[in-house]
Amino acid sequence: MPEIDIEGVSPDLQQLFQLPQCADITLPSAGSLSVQLPTGGTLQAFADISKGIPTDCSMTFSLMLQLAPFMANLGCLIKILNLLKPLMDVVNSLGPPPDPIKLPQAISDFGQAAVALAPCLLIPTPAAMIPFVLDLLCLILKVLSCFLSQLKSLINILGPLSLQLSTAQHSGNDELVATLTCAQQNAQTQAGQIVSSLGPVGVLLEIAGPLFSIAGVPAITMPSLGSASDIVALNSVVNTVQSVVTTVQSAINMLGGCS
Repeated sequence: MPEIDIEGVSPDLQQLFQLPQCADITLPSAGSLSVQLPTGGTLQAFADISKGIPTDCSMTFSLMLQLAPFMANLGCLIKILNLLKPLMDVVNSLGPPPDPIKLPQAISDFGQAAVALAPCLLIPTPAAMIPFVLDLLCLILKVLSCFLSQLKSLINILGPLSLQLSTAQHSGNDELVATLTCAQQNAQTQAGQIVSSLGPVGVLLEIAGPLFSIAGVPAITMPSLGSASDIVALNSVVNTVQSVVTTVQSAINMLGGCS
């Protein structure tokens, strides 16, 4: 490409017109990232292309999000494993033939490991389960509240759109009809995606049923929400979810309320 010299242009402005070097704009290549687990498995970072071009930072955060729940569940598992070694020593010391020298130490080690494991035995009891169930219900309540807020906003958009579309059709304004129809379809598509996003919440409520029972909370289910084809259907979805919100809020109040 030929260069054209323009007189009177300052060096700083000339520098702005210079094309950048390839090395300055080359996209970084994110390498693979993994963590070897003490249980023998391996966690691998995932490249989420829906959030842009993967980078080392995004891969790192992907792995951290996987590590958090794994590490949160290690506590009692480690205490159980710590109990097995002295238990095996006790069994081996009992024989045959019995080993009176190793047996007292094995029993002492087993007792210490059992004391450390004792808090984990409270997990399936109301005392330990109620705080978890309460936090879970408060989290679900926030999700449902966000869902209702977004869906109501879309309903407020679709209402005027339907009226404007009807007016444009009666007036014969084909260009405006096409524009409004496209906007209406996009809003309905978004509404359908929002409605389908509640699927995991229903699954979570179903899985948590036995935990709710331990905490003394009746089972909570997510009814079928139907379609998101029009405003009438969306209002029906809002009413259905609102009834679930009422049920969840009652359970929260019974357990002492959200912090």
